Amino acid sequence: MASTFAVLADPSRREILDLLREREQPVGDLVDRLTLTQPTVSKHLKVLREAGLVEVRTDAQRRWYRVNPRPLAEVEAWLAPYRAMWEKSLDALERRLDEIEGD
Repeated sequence: MASTFAVLADPSRREILDLLREREQPVGDLVDRLTLTQPTVSKHLKVLREAGLVEVRTDAQRRWYRVNPRPLAEVEAWLAPYRAMWEKSLDALERRLDEIEGD
């Protein structure tokens, strides 16, 4: 999971994942939507692929990329206790604000 965080630390890779979350796409479509060159997008896709965050399939001359949700599920599971902590704090804040409003 540490390597997943390292890969996700790059904003360009997160942007690529955001685009791939919408649908499977070839490299050319990603290049058209990003402010990056084709070689740069390809390098980021290679890093994402090696980390298991994207999968690729070949269709004739095109390589189609899609998100692999499994590594992201691991991150989600790790974050779950923190989310519960935040929600508990927000609930306490909401109760306190309601008390103040009622005074």
